[in-house]
Amino acid sequence: MTHPAFTSDSVVTVTGGASGIGRAVALHFAGLGCRVVVVDRSVEALAQTEDALRGAGAADVMTSATDVSDRAALEALEADVTQRFGGTDILMNNAGVSEGSSTLGDKAPWDAMLGVNLWGIINGTQVFGPGMVARGRPGAIINTGSKQGITTPPGNPAYNVSKAGVKAFTEALAHELRNTEGHQLTAHLMIPGFVFTGMTAGGRREKPDAAWTAEQTAAFMVESIARGDFYILCPDNDVDRATDEKRMAWAAGDIIKNRPALSRWHPDWAEAFANHMKQGKP
Repeated sequence: MTHPAFTSDSVVTVTGGASGIGRAVALHFAGLGCRVVVVDRSVEALAQTEDALRGAGAADVMTSATDVSDRAALEALEADVTQRFGGTDILMNNAGVSEGSSTLGDKAPWDAMLGVNLWGIINGTQVFGPGMVARGRPGAIINTGSKQGITTPPGNPAYNVSKAGVKAFTEALAHELRNTEGHQLTAHLMIPGFVFTGMTAGGRREKPDAAWTAEQTAAFMVESIARGDFYILCPDNDVDRATDEKRMAWAAGDIIKNRPALSRWHPDWAEAFANHMKQGKP
């Protein structure tokens, strides 16, 4: 099985596509012979990625140093892509940033992460989506979320909020698409595990044993979409799907059982959580 848009005839646009998961995904579609548009803020990384994409077999490559939080800039980009390639068939809204934040702290990191991680995805979907619908061809919109948007661990609330918003937005997009006639688009929520990228490296040069590579993650994404999955819940070398399921079930249980917020990290609930993780499937 494969997604009907995953063919050499497709135009693929990937934001945050000059590094990490986005670059690996772009290279995958280049290998299929697609025309690939890579969007990133790093001009140097874009140039290097363009060479790699051409070497991987892309039918054509377009790069753009565009900030996805800038709606007008994305609108200009969409017009350029349409003029050059006729439109986009596969859109991966993948651009993301992460920096320290606090619920009672500075506003700047909140602006940065909400602007790119959440508004970048809303902007990309709303700017490219209508043209993809009108194009009438098989297509997909893939939005990169995070497990932190589901289990919301303490430490970086702005990042969690941005990714929780991506989950809610993409679920709403999938619902709207399946209730709208006259198009062939699907929506998917990418939920990576621990992936060794520039954003997660933390100064390390070598991949930790627990992490997956970006290439492994891209391959898992493609396989999941081929199965028709909406939630692309990626494992890694440390956390399998069963562990993720139990953690997510516990997080939802905080509401259902009226436990303290983020009880997984509450000392009074440590033993109960440990026992929960020892049980079978949630």
